[in-house]
Amino acid sequence: MALIETEGLVLKTYSLAEADKIVVLLTQNHGLVRGVAKGAKRLKSRFGGSLEPFSIVNLTFFQKEERELVSIGQIEIKKSYFAEAGNPEFLQKFSYLADLLFEFAPPNEPNERLYRMACICLETASANPQSLESISLYFELWLLRLAGFLPGWNACDNCRKELGNEAVSLQANFHLLCLSCQKGGNRRIVTATEKQIFAVAQTISPSKFVEFAADKAEQVKELSYVLKRIISHILGREVTGEKFVLVT
Repeated sequence: MALIETEGLVLKTYSLAEADKIVVLLTQNHGLVRGVAKGAKRLKSRFGGSLEPFSIVNLTFFQKEERELVSIGQIEIKKSYFAEAGNPEFLQKFSYLADLLFEFAPPNEPNERLYRMACICLETASANPQSLESISLYFELWLLRLAGFLPGWNACDNCRKELGNEAVSLQANFHLLCLSCQKGGNRRIVTATEKQIFAVAQTISPSKFVEFAADKAEQVKELSYVLKRIISHILGREVTGEKFVLVT
């Protein structure tokens, strides 16, 4: 049995038996981890409030190779977003984003860039609660990019002409066509501003992106809709960004 210490982000908890909980965490060094926290539902549990969703924690767990569930030893809160989760919009949005992490992060496969992205998005949303839509878009885009699913929007998918500051047509495969190559049909137009947002989000931090997108709320909403369509296609089920709720 291996003893492992790492930092992690609590995504979800589920009830298990009378006194225990299953905890789902995205960890810095070991990817997605599911573990049992024995006695977590007891009034005087040693875990206290450390299992609240969106808590960043230092944890110790024991892992056996033949078992999917690890055994949670100790958890110590490093940063809590309990107060922010009292905001229904914040809770709803990050419940959805936590669900996406659960779907996209492979179990026990470390991805430090994904972990850091999730944590910094939480931190930025905490400091800028009015920026939830922009943070959600940033998160969706980077999740797709880090998972290898983000389409390239630099060139026309047909003639390979580099796409500049122009409106373009979105294909069914989520790649782009210049308007000269689009023939027939009622394709969705991706505006020059939406395309700019798509490019800029990949080059700056969440906090700087919030500033950049402050006057582009409608375009952020439209681009996020496109990314949700891509995510829905990958998962094989509809994703709206609103219907996922954490179970505690």
